Amino acid sequence: MRIMLIVVGALLMLVGIVWFLQGINVLPGSFMTGQTQWAIYGGIAFLVGVFAFYRGRRMSRQSQRQ
Repeated sequence: MRIMLIVVGALLMLVGIVWFLQGINVLPGSFMTGQTQWAIYGGIAFLVGVFAFYRGRRMSRQSQRQ
């Protein structure tokens, strides 16, 4: 479970960054380029990814203590 959270969190952070950059027109070449909604979706995906990654890392530290 913890490895899955870490992997999913890292992927969501990566996808979130790409969506955000496309949404603010920094990364061209997609239908998402220049669309504010994709910048918002990217920010949300990034934050969810950070939370999932943090939870996965936290679970691994707790299991090592026991």
